[in-house]
Amino acid sequence: MYFLGFDLGSSSVKACLLDAESGKAVASVFFPETEMAIDSPQPGFAEQQPEQWWHNACRASQAVLKQASVRPEDVKAIGISYQMHGLVVVDKDMNVLRPSIIWCDSRAVPYGNRAFDDLGRDRVLKHLLNSPGNFTAAKLAWVKANEPDVYAQVAHFMLPGDYLAARMTGEIVTTGSGLSEGIFWDFQTNEPAQFLLDYYGFDASLLPTIRPTFAPQGELSATAAAELGLAAGTLVTYRAGDQPNNAFSLNVLEPGQIAATAGTSGVVYGVSDRADYDTKSRVNTFLHVSHRPEAPRYGVLLCVNGTGILNSWLRNQVLRRTISYDEMNRLAHEAPVGADGLVCLPFGNGAERVLENADPGASFHGLQLTRHELPHLIRAAQEGIVFALYYGIQVMESVGVGLQTIRAGEANMMLSPLFRDTLANLTGAAIELYNTDGAQGAARGAGLGLGYYKTAQEAFTGLHVTKTIDPNIRDQERYRNAYGTWLTQLEKTGL
Repeated sequence: MYFLGFDLGSSSVKACLLDAESGKAVASVFFPETEMAIDSPQPGFAEQQPEQWWHNACRASQAVLKQASVRPEDVKAIGISYQMHGLVVVDKDMNVLRPSIIWCDSRAVPYGNRAFDDLGRDRVLKHLLNSPGNFTAAKLAWVKANEPDVYAQVAHFMLPGDYLAARMTGEIVTTGSGLSEGIFWDFQTNEPAQFLLDYYGFDASLLPTIRPTFAPQGELSATAAAELGLAAGTLVTYRAGDQPNNAFSLNVLEPGQIAATAGTSGVVYGVSDRADYDTKSRVNTFLHVSHRPEAPRYGVLLCVNGTGILNSWLRNQVLRRTISYDEMNRLAHEAPVGADGLVCLPFGNGAERVLENADPGASFHGLQLTRHELPHLIRAAQEGIVFALYYGIQVMESVGVGLQTIRAGEANMMLSPLFRDTLANLTGAAIELYNTDGAQGAARGAGLGLGYYKTAQEAFTGLHVTKTIDPNIRDQERYRNAYGTWLTQLEKTGL
């Protein structure tokens, strides 16, 4: 028996086959081999075609079964992880009406900010725990205001993972956790926020049907099964946004536990049993996948949009792909801590929530042409990413999220020793790296949602620590001095 997990990201769709009994991944693939396109028809816009998600999910599903020599009928359940905060709108026949407005798109900021003020900040924070900001609800408001002909045809809106599941099953459903990430959830009434729907003029019929996170959510149709190379009737039993799912994949389910990821964006995600919020909405609180009314679990999320995308920009645009990421990591070590005064502000991938939805762009400061070389540039970029994350971690701590140990998958920026050392030494927290990723976590979620695993702990059979990075007390002062220099530069921008 196998469980199949999909992770729909910004750059690719990953698929993982998990052996149910051993809890070990038997195959893992991703498509496309080069990054999926993100279209930007205007400054601050970021869109993707949902059809490309489906196309790559089908390719990944077929390839992972072939790689593992697994029969379609032996896959008993499917789990889905997906890029958060995106918007997909469809008509009554489930035809996509426009490209998806994805997570790093900034166009909806004014619509969220206006709602924050019009509805009253205290009321909004009490009920939604977040400003509507740049989330899915505000993006739908932008469509309504700017594309009325499109909006008139909208029968349902969906998050990216809801769309992928709908292509599989024909059923338009979501989860409470998903609605909370779109800022549609009222934490006081424990249901969709009717006052927000009324404010924006959204009919409640646009909402997908709500299903539990871990539960049957539909069966593969014959058409979808043929395209995926799977058996018709296979159950979809789990879905979650990529960051709650990343936390789940690392067995981060209880208060005090912390998960981190550093792909295109960088995220630190902590679990709390308190429905608390940052008054400036610089970090955000959602329903965690393990939330139950009788045992509340909230995910406090810090996101820095400009993370791995900055590292890849350096490699692709500055270095013209002449060296590998491993070689970049090696070169970065040739520069000292603090990059000899070179400072990088890593923003530049849309409005940054940790900066109160400002979009200052990425920049380097203090460049000395007679002193700074390529290693300084790479080191400053990687340190700047960690410094931006640490800036947000301090906000998380102000709303009661403690930081002692950070769990992460051994992937993306976590493959960089410099990145890991900077994070450990700056925070003073040990970093535990695990043999997992989002697709594997989604596969474990599928097994839990099917009921094969009776408890969450059973679902983590086969998960183990691959490496631990402890802070070095002797180096901490140097890193914190470098952070002080970075913070001074950030403050000079007026943010």
